[in-house]
Amino acid sequence: QVRVEESGGGLVQAGGSLRLSCAASGGIFSIKHMNWYRQAPGKQRELVAGISSGLSANYTDSVKGRFTISRDNAKNTVYLQMNSLKPEDTAVYYCNLVLRLLIGPKTSYWGQGTQVTVSS
Repeated sequence: QVRVEESGGGLVQAGGSLRLSCAASGGIFSIKHMNWYRQAPGKQRELVAGISSGLSANYTDSVKGRFTISRDNAKNTVYLQMNSLKPEDTAVYYCNLVLRLLIGPKTSYWGQGTQVTVSS
């Protein structure tokens, strides 16, 4: 049974920083892509950042230069370092992992979401 657990959300003032973590466990053979999405009230879920198994990272334009995604393969964990936060970064942030179990095809898993609130 795969478990995906996020942590690190919270309330911060504009200009502040937060670090999100997402750890996966349970019968995992390898993790191909590790992504962070976010969904603000009344808006569609959007891809914020992603990192491949080869450590190639991509970011949505609004967070470039402020957010950094990284991964620790030994711990099956992905991080999102968020600096210079803005009120428009307020959203529920979701971890998404594309992984391969010991048996079976690649499958996508989602975390439960963690709230990030940036006050002005």
